[in-house]
Amino acid sequence: MATPTAFNSGTGRRKTAIARVRLLPGEGEIVVNGRSLLEHFGNAIDEADVRMPFRVTGTEGRFNAMIKVEGGGVTGQAGAIRHGIARALLELDPEGHRLPLRQAGLLTRDPRMKERKKYGLKRARKAPQYTKR
Repeated sequence: MATPTAFNSGTGRRKTAIARVRLLPGEGEIVVNGRSLLEHFGNAIDEADVRMPFRVTGTEGRFNAMIKVEGGGVTGQAGAIRHGIARALLELDPEGHRLPLRQAGLLTRDPRMKERKKYGLKRARKAPQYTKR
């Protein structure tokens, strides 16, 4: 395992959200934009989902995560944070963490984005109601 420098960082992305994650040795506290995870998201997301990279690699309670996240909504930001934490853990120990993170699907950037609106339609695919007469 590589010795951590001052911190390990990772950038996570999901939809239009971008999260910059710094992992520091600590007791497992996650701070998002200067607030706790619960203050930032409330009940909107499952906290265990965001902490999944730590659980998969067996590093729960060993690192504090300082996160700056911008853009997107609640789901996008939560996904970006999860992706960023996974990338930072990979930077910390590439050999030991790559396989469990890859098997859990945490290193893959989710490519699904909102489809653009097309002219003549109300949304990307919803057409105006058809009238026969």
